[in-house]
Formats: sequence, C-alpha cells, structure tokens
Amino acid sequence: MTTESKIFWSVGIASTILIVSAFFMPDDPKRLDDFPWHIEHPTANSVRVFGLTLGESDTDKAESRFREVAEPSLFKSPDGKLFAEVFFDKVILGGLPSKIVLTIAVPEAELKAMYERGLRMAATGSGKKITMAADDIARLRTLPISSLTYLPSLRVEEAIFLKRFGQPAQRIQETKSGVIHWLYPQNGLDIALGGTEKPLLQYVPPRDFDKLVKPLMENGKILE
Repeated sequence: MTTESKIFWSVGIASTILIVSAFFMPDDPKRLDDFPWHIEHPTANSVRVFGLTLGESDTDKAESRFREVAEPSLFKSPDGKLFAEVFFDKVILGGLPSKIVLTIAVPEAELKAMYERGLRMAATGSGKKITMAADDIARLRTLPISSLTYLPSLRVEEAIFLKRFGQPAQRIQETKSGVIHWLYPQNGLDIALGGTEKPLLQYVPPRDFDKLVKPLMENGKILE
C-alpha cells in the first residue's frame, strides 16, 4: 500500500469514527430526539422515538418529522401474509444519513381489499411488492405506525450500543444467518447486529414485544 493510500484510508477511518461519535454523543440537548437511544414512554405501554409515538403517529407526522416524502408499499410474504410499509430512503438524523421503515397498522380486511385493488406486482427477495391505488395510499397515510425500523448508514461498534442502551435483557442468535439480536423489552427495542454488517434497530410498543420475539425464539437460540 502506498503512502498516499495509507493517508487516504487513515483519513477515511478517522472521519467515520468522528461521525459515529458525534452521532451517538450529541452536544446539543435540543436535538435529543434525533438519536435512537432517546426513547420516551408517554404511557406504560407506549414508545416515542425520533419524535414519533408508535400506535398513534401517522405517515404525515413522520414526513413532517423527517422532512422527506415517504414511499408507501404493500407486501405479500411467501407464506401469504400481507403488510403495509412506508419507506424513507435518506433521513438525516444527528448529521448521519439513515434509512427508516415504518410498518403501518392496517386492519386485516383492509389489507386484503388493498391487495385486490393493487395496480402492479413485482417479485422481491422476500415475496411480492404491490403498487397501491391512490385512494389506498391516502388511507394508509391516516393510519397509525405500528413499528419503526432504523438503519444507520455506518457500522457501529457494540461498545457504543452498550454505552447508550445498557446491557440487553436477552440475546438471541438466528440459527441460519448468525445475526445476534439484543432485546430490550421495556423499550420495545430489538437491535440486530450481524458482525461486519450495519446494525438494524426495530422499535415496537412494549405490549407487542412478544410478537417480535416469538419468531426469533422459533428460529434461533438464546445466548448466555
């Protein structure tokens, strides 16, 4: 490796460390709701993260918060389950570009009707993606967010998560992928860490946490 290459990589690594450090250790207390570890509980069974209350806030609220237009989609899993999501491709939180996926709480009967009215269908790596009719998109925007998935653009060391979130109540490792899930039931939070992969943080209301943990238990093992 040339001297120039060494300098380039050293600068790149240093910049990454500074970005992550600045993101997880903010100096401006006015922007605490830009950070994934700032979790509030309006009630015992609710969670507010990034300024959004799960089970209450809707897509319009999220667009206003993230200053980006959401991309709505309906999905059908290989086992036939339908679910609706809205996707934010580039949200800037605490100076760090991130992606946000919101699952929307749509009644089962409405999901089926939206599927029947779908305009186009495309295969994905995990099922089918349905382009929704305009009226159904409008309806989707009025319904509450049931879960929020946060995907930062950089890999984050485990030590930073420990510093900000503390020890998890439980760790479960997926048998097939090896991904390890750090579980915080009191906050409705699952942090998925995959070694060299970027982390994934999923938030649900604490009352729904068992629904998140059940498939992990069925397809993984508890770590000591």
